Amino acid sequence: MRWDRFFDDLEDQLASEWEAERAALDSEAERLRLSRVPLRDRLAALIDRERGAAPVSVELRDGTILVAEVTGLGADWAALEPASSRSGAVIAPLAGIMSIGMPHPDLLRTARPLPSRSTLSERMTLGFALRDLVRRRVAVSLHLVHGRTLTGTIDRAGVDHLDLALHEPGTPRRADDVSGHRIVPFEAIAWVRLGAGASSR
Repeated sequence: MRWDRFFDDLEDQLASEWEAERAALDSEAERLRLSRVPLRDRLAALIDRERGAAPVSVELRDGTILVAEVTGLGADWAALEPASSRSGAVIAPLAGIMSIGMPHPDLLRTARPLPSRSTLSERMTLGFALRDLVRRRVAVSLHLVHGRTLTGTIDRAGVDHLDLALHEPGTPRRADDVSGHRIVPFEAIAWVRLGAGASSR
């Protein structure tokens, strides 16, 4: 009888140790998985959230804080739709995002593994997105990292810079209305607002 209790206790002890070891392995595997999750994947989890979900607060490199929804992602940029209906859509280089505030449940959800994703969007660089704006002749506000804002239309976009024709916000690009031209390195861009009539802050 005592041997039965002894073996039961031993079995319970081994089961507890096994569970503790398995939990430790699971925790270590999760830490390892999380160590490999890029910011882009965390942002991808915020796309197509439930209707009525609180927008995120995105602090950008120039100090601007946008309350917005993440609506798309490229290889190195995020598309944001500001909560303010009078604001135009925003393209933010991932390197220009300083912090992202969100409710805790959303924060936890962004850390979960994602289903397989499109490799096409992973190849669309900031230059690719800006070249599309060139093709469409969209007026923009370029918000630079040091706080200055340039408004106009992007004439050309290279691999690491763009050419901007400066003109007043809300006006189309016409030769008579262009007040100057600027070459702007992508590294100098904190964020881009489509529809240059919108104010920066």
